[in-house]
Amino acid sequence: MYGAPLSTNAKKIMLLGSGELGKEVVIEAQRLGVETIAVDRYAHAPAMQVAHRSYVIDMLNGEQLRSLIEQERPDLIVPEIEAIATPVLVELEQEGYRVIPTATASRLTMDREGIRRLASETLKLSTAKYEFADSLEELHAGVAKIGTPCVIKPIMSSSGKGQSICRTPDDVEQSWNIAMEGGRAKNARVIIEEFIHFDSEITLLTVRSVSGTTYCAPIGHIQKDGDYIESWQPHAMSAQQIEEAQHIAKTITDALGGFGIYGVELFLTANGVYFSEVSPRPHDTGMVTMATQDLSEFALHARAILGLPITGIRLLTPGASYTLKADRETKAYQIGGLEQALSVPNTQVRIFGKPETKVGRRMAVALSSADTVEEARKLAKQAAGELTISYE
Repeated sequence: MYGAPLSTNAKKIMLLGSGELGKEVVIEAQRLGVETIAVDRYAHAPAMQVAHRSYVIDMLNGEQLRSLIEQERPDLIVPEIEAIATPVLVELEQEGYRVIPTATASRLTMDREGIRRLASETLKLSTAKYEFADSLEELHAGVAKIGTPCVIKPIMSSSGKGQSICRTPDDVEQSWNIAMEGGRAKNARVIIEEFIHFDSEITLLTVRSVSGTTYCAPIGHIQKDGDYIESWQPHAMSAQQIEEAQHIAKTITDALGGFGIYGVELFLTANGVYFSEVSPRPHDTGMVTMATQDLSEFALHARAILGLPITGIRLLTPGASYTLKADRETKAYQIGGLEQALSVPNTQVRIFGKPETKVGRRMAVALSSADTVEEARKLAKQAAGELTISYE
């Protein structure tokens, strides 16, 4: 079910998670006259810098989360990260609060086990073979069953944290340690996935709104250690692949329900399209839509969750994004090279304004458009290469 339209009745939204994606959602919501509240576990997060009000709490602490929501009484609760006390969201939804897209969607997609079992076992979608493990001993058994190489991930993490490729049985203990360090919520459970030999991987941004289900043009992307480095739109696909991808996306998002944008990750293989993961919110690879579409993924998300119509999604130009990442941890840093980056034709830069760097943390992104995807990718990579991080 899509749910009842909200329209202008939604005057206040609370964002749970305030990174660079949430920042853009706040800006788009404010353009539509909505009061915005940004919440995160650390101060001065990107969305906090533009929201009307902000709070710092432990969002995995159910009591803190409930207390703040009851204090502010937002019309919409908008989770933007996985690490949230979702049982509290389920309770609050039952009490009449509106969770985007739904509390159940937030709960299921918070951990990889819930969403993988839904996709594979309930909806019968094509996925990689998988096993779960709660200990190093169980991980050894799971890897032996799936075979190597395989991918090992914490059941709850984001941006590739804790993910590794286990290439031989000798790598199992190292993969376990990586998963334990990168997982959230102190959960020791991991998923072991068959390594899919894919031709490419894409994100199909899928929007559920009062206007029905619509799709953005497919976004191709390259990841390293489970986190995206660059993305481009449109990604070349056959008519059959697009049909398969949209079928998978609609099946999984119909099951999750609610309004808003979903980032559906898919593998394109010689044997068809495989479901990988789904996020019930704007997707990092979708930042490219700020340079390619008439309505970015953030504008689409804002319209959808407010119950406003989406009459169509227009791809205006091919485009690409390329990220700038930090290589150390510090609170004293500066981003330079902006003049050089913006000297690259048809290019924009988004500097996120995060209060500190961490190893591998995204700090900015270059966005370029061109007549072809290939040219746009070259421009975005060139522009990102001009950006620098100086550590004081």
